[in-house]
Amino acid sequence: MRVDHIAIAVKNVEEAVKNYQNILNIDKIEIEDVPSEKVRVVMLNLEDTRIELLEPTAENSPISKFLNEKGEGIHHIAITADNIEEDVARGQKKGMRFLGEIRTGSYGRKITFIHPKSLNGVLTEFCQSSPGK
Repeated sequence: MRVDHIAIAVKNVEEAVKNYQNILNIDKIEIEDVPSEKVRVVMLNLEDTRIELLEPTAENSPISKFLNEKGEGIHHIAITADNIEEDVARGQKKGMRFLGEIRTGSYGRKITFIHPKSLNGVLTEFCQSSPGK
């Protein structure tokens, strides 16, 4: 397993991208709206990992709630899963709590989140790329 990305909740992705471009040498930026998660995702691709900027697209988005309660900042850490179903089953057997079922996230990846109380207060995402990506 490896860190896939670190997600940062922001109020405005355009402004945040400018800030990151001022400090980081970013060649590749991917943008996607994910209606099922009520979020706009901007993926900043670095040499060996990625930074994901998350902007809510609805007032009832989990990212809106996060921003209202905590302000802008790190939202979660994502770990690449080779077989997300097996990783989730193993975690559940060891007492890990998950937030919702495995579902489709940005870029067609399978995702699910481990409850922060299971990992020392850190929201952690498992994500698995679709075949061929």
